[in-house]
Amino acid sequence: MAPSRPLVLASTSRYRAALLARLGVPFEQAPSHVDERAHDGRWDSDGPVEYALGLARAKARAVSERRRDAWVLGADQLGVLEVLGRAVRLDQPGTPERNVEQLMALSGRTHELVGGIVLLDAASGAEQTHVDRHRLTMRAFTRSEAEAYVARCAPVDCAGGYRIEDAGIALFERIAGDDPTGIEGLPLMAVSRMLRAVGYLV
Repeated sequence: MAPSRPLVLASTSRYRAALLARLGVPFEQAPSHVDERAHDGRWDSDGPVEYALGLARAKARAVSERRRDAWVLGADQLGVLEVLGRAVRLDQPGTPERNVEQLMALSGRTHELVGGIVLLDAASGAEQTHVDRHRLTMRAFTRSEAEAYVARCAPVDCAGGYRIEDAGIALFERIAGDDPTGIEGLPLMAVSRMLRAVGYLV
């Protein structure tokens, strides 16, 4: 039996869409049009967890304004590197040059990936939330290795500047966390729990 209400992924990310498709549930994608940079001023006051959840919530709410009939799934992910006692945010590098520099800053160090997930009932405004966290330790690698990886796999649109699902996994020594799909952009075990709780995923 088909679900009575649609599920809308508040993202145009091909990575998140491919992950959600693995659950075998019908869904649509819709852009949130949220200006993430407009939230930059909240980083120091909110901290990584509330910042990620806040962006995920903003995306879900923006789409819910247009889709009052739907369940809306919003997500955000960011990298966090501790530098001199301060949490520095690692965004999508955007260019190969910035990608290489970001990887070199992570070489031989441990950083964290924080993901915020919000499942919003657009009709009532009720929501479920989840925070996904992983600690990732990169081995010490050379600039030429970083340049070769970026040239080969072009992870410029990924938080942290790498993908564990491609050759990027060879840059790591250790990964600690509950759900590897969370590193890829959408923690499917948590999303499954959320969907089951509202009767969408049987």
